[in-house]
Amino acid sequence: FFPPQVLLLACAEDLECVPGFQQKVFYIEKPFQFTEDRLVLNLKFDDCQGNNKLNFEVSNPDFRVELDGNLVALKNVSEVGRALFVHARSEHAEDMAEIFILEANEKRGALKEILKLEGNLGIPRQKRAILATPILIPENQRPPFPRLVGKVIRSEGTEGVKFRLSGKGVDQDPKGIFRINEMNGDVSVTRTLDREAIANYELEVEVVDMNGKTIDGPVRLDISVIDQNDNRPMFKEGPYVGHVMEGSATGTTVMRMAAFDADDASTDNALLRYNILKQTPTKPSPNMFYIDPEKGDIVTVVSPALLDRETMESPKYELVIEAKDMGGMDVGLTGTATATILIDDKNDHAPEFTKKEFQATVKEGVTGVIVNLTVGDRDDPATGAWRAVYSIINGNPGQSFEIHTNPQTNEGMLSVVKPLDYEISAFHTLLIKVENEDPLIPDIAYGPSSTATVQITVEDVNEGPVFHPNPMTVTKQENIPIGSVVLTVNATDPDTLQHQTIRYSVYKDPAGWLEINPTNGTVGTTAVLDRESPFVQNNVYTALFLAIDSGNPPATGTGTLHITLEDVNDNVPSLYPTLAKVCDDAKDLRVVVLGASDKDLHPNTDPFKFELSKQSGPEKLWRINRLNNTHAQVILLQNLKKANYNIPISVTDSGKPPLTNNTELRLQVCTCKKSKMDCSATDALHISLTLILLSLLSLFCKSF
Repeated sequence: FFPPQVLLLACAEDLECVPGFQQKVFYIEKPFQFTEDRLVLNLKFDDCQGNNKLNFEVSNPDFRVELDGNLVALKNVSEVGRALFVHARSEHAEDMAEIFILEANEKRGALKEILKLEGNLGIPRQKRAILATPILIPENQRPPFPRLVGKVIRSEGTEGVKFRLSGKGVDQDPKGIFRINEMNGDVSVTRTLDREAIANYELEVEVVDMNGKTIDGPVRLDISVIDQNDNRPMFKEGPYVGHVMEGSATGTTVMRMAAFDADDASTDNALLRYNILKQTPTKPSPNMFYIDPEKGDIVTVVSPALLDRETMESPKYELVIEAKDMGGMDVGLTGTATATILIDDKNDHAPEFTKKEFQATVKEGVTGVIVNLTVGDRDDPATGAWRAVYSIINGNPGQSFEIHTNPQTNEGMLSVVKPLDYEISAFHTLLIKVENEDPLIPDIAYGPSSTATVQITVEDVNEGPVFHPNPMTVTKQENIPIGSVVLTVNATDPDTLQHQTIRYSVYKDPAGWLEINPTNGTVGTTAVLDRESPFVQNNVYTALFLAIDSGNPPATGTGTLHITLEDVNDNVPSLYPTLAKVCDDAKDLRVVVLGASDKDLHPNTDPFKFELSKQSGPEKLWRINRLNNTHAQVILLQNLKKANYNIPISVTDSGKPPLTNNTELRLQVCTCKKSKMDCSATDALHISLTLILLSLLSLFCKSF
């Protein structure tokens, strides 16, 4: 067994003392095994002030670094992973070195992949004038700057030529990070690098003459930033809240915690391990939960009996979770978050009445809540495992009672929904059952305490008399004689055990047509019943009566009487319109269409008969023609002079016996010029056939 070959990739050497590891990254070939106490490699650390109180820590506990920097195995080790990390700390400085372990058959390929050189390893595939070896630079280097990090070589010499460097980090943003010595090809970094901001730089280097003309190149120069553990793990997805059902089996997964580390995910710098730092509260066990150190899954570790929500100090647990990088080693950086775990309730407690029997008293005839039934339930009040559902399972054949849940108190509100009658039953006994909205778990059942009895006492009250029937209906002709009997009302007292008397009175009689005998309830008329009255609606007249018992205080009942009035032909027909106008030179002598109406009902209305009274004088001036059952037309037989004329007309209905209305149509004959009618002077020329007849009659009488 030969010591592993050390592949040195860092090309830069500091001329001055720089505190820390003089070489920070190593690549070694993995042996068959690391042998106990056999040298692996030597790490050179110098804090530039004597290395006082120097101490080394290795990420793998199977290795150690001695004070002289020798890395050795503490025992024979076959598997160590892909990398080792060595942390050094003295009184004046601290630093980190990384050792990557490669399989023998993958050494060259792994380097190519890690450095992303793609064949540009400093060994040219063809003859080139410029050799640009990849450069590795640890992030977070301390001043002073600029710091020499590598060198570009020209095989044909550098006399009379200059090196020129370009690309992102030189002449492109972020500008000025790297620069090259134009004369000898030394590459320097001017500031601290941050791998999490930019991990790789791809630059180009070329050789130009003194006039700036390119002679050789450009050739790619790769610069890789070596990660250091400079980022703490962070929990970004909070708040973290998990739920677990009470009584869950040991090992039940509650939730997963996931932290993020901005360092290189391929190194232990971002290899996280999880741990529970604190649990609140600590009862019934200080270790209620366990977190998988690699996955971050939080699981229960107590028995189902201890995971009992109703016996816990609090159903909410808060865990302080720590995430540590470097695979959980002491040198790792940490981040914390709080995980809140809620113990969810399941319906493992049946509701129970606080007592077996409840009492209630209610007056007859009254509805509403009469008693609140109280229950206890140890389940979570915010869930259906606590909310109660009540039902009446016996004693409610008439559906006079209902029970509902008060959502605030969970009490059962027992109500009377149909008025109770003391005379029928003075006592009621109900059997009430309570259940939960959610079903009970299989091994729990409702017991005797989930039912209760309610004893209800009905109190007697003085109830008002009741009319039979109500409403009362009767049919009468209108215009029956005053004093006629309409009907006799009948009211009885529900309080059969009190033997009370009843007296009657009129409560509402809109037209004032009725009276009632206070003793026997006979209703009679005090006025003529008129079907055409505005107090009659759809031929029905409505009045209200009271029946008053002799209780103390007296109780009153109200009865309604509907009188349907039959029509009698007691209204003469009316004529419309009563005024008409016509031009004295009109060609159309059809003066007006008359209509007739009657307040009575059929058959005491149309068809109507229209007639003209006898016309005086040698000539007839007008006539009337019937158009239909309700209308007729007045026609002039010749043009008349401008004047007012009263035309006597009679209209007769079809009743038995028929009624006739003798009336007059006033006709104005006007002067019409240019579509304008002038009737202003007709009053002075007024001629009334009626007055002419009266004058002739007067002269005739005087002659005798």
